[in-house]
Amino acid sequence: MNCTALQTQAVDAALQRHSGERHALVQILREVQVHTHWLPRPVLHRIAQGVGLTPAIVEGVAGFYRFFHLQPVGRVHLLASDNVTDRMQGSRELAAELCERLGIVPGQVAADGSVSLGFTSCTGLCDQGPALLVNQHQVVTRLDASRVAALADLIRAGVPPARWPAEWQGVDPNIRRSGPLLGAEPMTGQALRAASARGADATLAELAASGLRGRGGAGFDTARKWQLCRVAPLNEGGTRVVVCNADEGEPGTFKDRVLLAEHADTVIEGMTVAARLLGARAGFVYLRGEYRFMLEHLQAVLARRRAAGLLGAGILGMPGFDFDIAIHLGAGAYVCGEESALIESLEGKRGQPRIRPPFPVESGYLGQPTVVNNVETFAAAAHIALHGGAWWATLGVPGSTGSKLHSVSGDVARPGVYEWPFGVTVAEILAEAGATDVQAVQVGGPSGLCLAAHEFGRRIAFDDVPTAGAFMVFGAGRDMFEVARGFAQFFAHESCGFCTPCRVGTELVRRRFDKLAAGYGSIFDEAELRALESLLHGSTHCGLGASATNPLRDTLKRFRPAYESRLGSPRFVPAFDLDAELEPARRVTGRDDARAHLERQG
Repeated sequence: MNCTALQTQAVDAALQRHSGERHALVQILREVQVHTHWLPRPVLHRIAQGVGLTPAIVEGVAGFYRFFHLQPVGRVHLLASDNVTDRMQGSRELAAELCERLGIVPGQVAADGSVSLGFTSCTGLCDQGPALLVNQHQVVTRLDASRVAALADLIRAGVPPARWPAEWQGVDPNIRRSGPLLGAEPMTGQALRAASARGADATLAELAASGLRGRGGAGFDTARKWQLCRVAPLNEGGTRVVVCNADEGEPGTFKDRVLLAEHADTVIEGMTVAARLLGARAGFVYLRGEYRFMLEHLQAVLARRRAAGLLGAGILGMPGFDFDIAIHLGAGAYVCGEESALIESLEGKRGQPRIRPPFPVESGYLGQPTVVNNVETFAAAAHIALHGGAWWATLGVPGSTGSKLHSVSGDVARPGVYEWPFGVTVAEILAEAGATDVQAVQVGGPSGLCLAAHEFGRRIAFDDVPTAGAFMVFGAGRDMFEVARGFAQFFAHESCGFCTPCRVGTELVRRRFDKLAAGYGSIFDEAELRALESLLHGSTHCGLGASATNPLRDTLKRFRPAYESRLGSPRFVPAFDLDAELEPARRVTGRDDARAHLERQG
């Protein structure tokens, strides 16, 4: 079977744009699918031929990412956000209503090929959900019953998404509290000039004096990371690389989305400061696939900065200061938030974490020394380059200097982004967000820490409650078992599959939760869950797998009554129904009596 004329044209155009480079494979697949809607094997084979890879490798890459479709989808393909906080706002019920109006079921395509609907883990729009992704390009926010009805009418009438009401696709910044990052004007060269005047060594010393630690969750010392990359040996003709990790995939986190929308110039300036210190010529913004709607905005920022002499050759008129940035769009893989998996994806591969050492600062993108930092980290670095390390160090608390952005969602009156100095208590954030009668807060997303009410006096700091930025609030009426179950489903869905403990363990945890939810729980299930929790914490390939059972551990410890009602049986209750599994075989042999499989036939 050969490609159609449209498919051939789409493939050849994408190959030409990227010069048939293998490391551009993920971008080529994405750009082709925009035109073909899905990726049939003839298309994959033509792409494989164009980039010089085997069809098996190309299909393996395409099959890894959730946003690539190896089976047909509708011309309008909808993905409903299935994060726990979206479920709290009725996302599943609204998705069911939309499916009923469209005459489809989730995961199947309408008979005329017009529409399909599925679910995605989180859209990064928790402050204005429930939300839909449309063809992994546009968004529909603040979904409600009236919007569902109108949306179904437009789809049935064949109105293309580009002509849907503009207010449906509005994404508000929802900045509720500003500090040094969110309250400042976007930078247009000020930090670059300050760093250039000060010199690379002195600027790196200011960064060290600031105490800035990575804002993506790991909290690694930023100056040390940059210095390690700076002294790493270069291959002949190579360059150091600066990568901005904007793959904000932790459910409940959306503060990087706001920074990129409102302060992209400052983020890019921070990357360019890093390039000046490191002598890097190449940079990337790895933008999560759910943020495709921001691509044109970010490309415009880059173009404007090139025109102003702030990117490209001879930045600020300085010969040899050559640095430019490309945007790499992700394709739906939570694990690509891990820096080595992100680099694998940048290179056009499956986004699976690398074995380390070597670390990316020694051998990263295409084997070159590479710095990978979070969006917020680069924004902070730009301000430090301008104002100095002592200024930043006066904010926050010892060991956790500066400010931190929090994505607040869930049972609060004022969801949005809040900037506080490190050292703020959980209770202070709750009060400002208008949260009352709260029983739990999930800080740092599912891989973070779940706190009960008696712990709300604890401080947000690396030595107390560290966070990547999510702050999910659960009121007294929420079932914390169901919250933990939702997170277990997320981790099972998002495992990259590289290592057996994570691939199998997360699925076993999910099934055990489902068994308890179905009413088949016993005291033996708790022992199994605890054993799985211990196994995953000590044997997975990367930190993402190791944190997969954090919600289970924390909710068992702090909200045990939510489990006790589901662990009532003193005897083991099997979840597997052998008789039901053998029922198809009985039908084939013409038997319909329940115990037919137990009888020996003469």
